[in-house]
Amino acid sequence: MQNEYHHRTEFFQGLLWMALGMFSFVGMSVGSRELAATLSIEQVLFFRALVGLCVILIFGRLLLPELCQGRLLKLHFARNLIHFVAQYLWTIGVVILPLASVFALEFTMPIWVALFAFLFLREKLTRPRIFATVTGFIGVLIIVRPGFTMVDPAAGLVLIAAAGYALSLILVKRLTREASPAAIVVWMIVIQLPLGFIASLTDWRPVHFTDMPWMAVAGLGALCAHYCQAQALKRLDASVAMPIDFLRVPMAAVVGCYIYAEAIDLWVFLGGAIITLANYRAVMGERRSVTEARPQGSPEV
Repeated sequence: MQNEYHHRTEFFQGLLWMALGMFSFVGMSVGSRELAATLSIEQVLFFRALVGLCVILIFGRLLLPELCQGRLLKLHFARNLIHFVAQYLWTIGVVILPLASVFALEFTMPIWVALFAFLFLREKLTRPRIFATVTGFIGVLIIVRPGFTMVDPAAGLVLIAAAGYALSLILVKRLTREASPAAIVVWMIVIQLPLGFIASLTDWRPVHFTDMPWMAVAGLGALCAHYCQAQALKRLDASVAMPIDFLRVPMAAVVGCYIYAEAIDLWVFLGGAIITLANYRAVMGERRSVTEARPQGSPEV
């Protein structure tokens, strides 16, 4: 009974971390778009990581014992190299395309996540997970309505970024077996900061005082988003967590409408409702399958 209660608590904590991560990702997107109005994409990535470094210098001392062990360095480096390239392509999309379109295209990612999780993590493709992924993607298609005018090459870059994010996320899930979420984020900053600095030198533009607040928004948003995502993945299977992230699409559509006057219509809310209902049904189905599969008093695995 106690094990079942613990598992349910972990499950709902994972959902809460995913929700916090969604808000952080949207904040990061707005900050990145504002920065890109005056700075290069490479500078945006560099300053996001630089803000993160300032934060971890304040709070990172508690992690020194774990960081000094230097475990899984090759896996950390591989994950961050893939993620750096993916976020470069994704940021180009954020600057050029409507926010809702970027997130919608990005959410081909759960399909890749489910596949990669099955291949590399041996996670089961249960019916609730397949249902959430497929139905959530249908909701995204309703929002985007492909075939209307989206022929911008940036859309293809976002799709490539989605596959990269999926592989990066699978590596994060693997890292959470032996590394704390905070340590994963610290290694992300330590590895991606020099990558961002080297890339920014290829297109350096003058930095203004008015850029500082947006650096803070983008940097803190990125740091919080990845920390929340790692916390969620520590508690949830990757193929459970990512379909929930579909909700970022209608959220981004609303933000894009109010901040950037991007067009929004009933299709966005219809697609968002389908996404919400799909995830609710999947979460409830996942809870039932876990409860039925684990007899009362059985040990937690």
